[in-house]
Amino acid sequence: MALHQRWLWGKFSEIAALKKQLVDSFYGTNRGLSASSETSAEVVELITQIEAVNPTPAPTEALSLLNGKWILAYTTFAGLLPSLSKAAALPLLKIEEISQTIDSENFTVQNSFLFVGPLASTSISTNSKFEVRSPKRDQIKFEESIIGTPQLTDSIEIPENVEFLGQKIDLTPLKSLITSVEGTASSVAKTISSHPPFKFSSHTQVESWLLTTYLDDVLRISRGDGGAVFVLIKEGSPLLSN
Repeated sequence: MALHQRWLWGKFSEIAALKKQLVDSFYGTNRGLSASSETSAEVVELITQIEAVNPTPAPTEALSLLNGKWILAYTTFAGLLPSLSKAAALPLLKIEEISQTIDSENFTVQNSFLFVGPLASTSISTNSKFEVRSPKRDQIKFEESIIGTPQLTDSIEIPENVEFLGQKIDLTPLKSLITSVEGTASSVAKTISSHPPFKFSSHTQVESWLLTTYLDDVLRISRGDGGAVFVLIKEGSPLLSN
């Protein structure tokens, strides 16, 4: 028994070390957007090692683990990287969070982008249904998109300067102007934020699949159409603070 417990503890420690090493390798990559070829190769190697010690061989049968909100930490999805790149090029605008929320009871998936600027924050989401097709594979069927109502801030925060196209722009004059209209902005914020989000459905059937290759209570690795890799961390996990 003692020997078996030591073996389990050794395995647990090995996986924990690999997960920390993987998350540490994401530093400075902007969810994969800015990853160098060397970093990308390191990430792929670490992902392969972690997949080899997957503690959940049938993820689609462990719906309680899949359930909840997952934060995207890294991806190689080519369709997402251009969107990240364009958003990163816009001054004062930041993608605060990209997440996927799974409701295993109702078999729904919501993918969400949270955008934050000095004047407001808003989100763009897609709602989908999923069907279990194998112990590791889910079929995803798109249903609708949602553009969240902008949530304007009562107190508008403007940085001292911003860099755009290689030039530093002084925003000090703008800050003094914003201060004089903050009262009006507050009333406008309450009016706009009271409106419901805008929803629209697709006229065509859009489907994709997702293969979960690693799953535990804090880390999920999935592969999608075309072999794209998604590494997600469960909301509230200490790994997010690494």
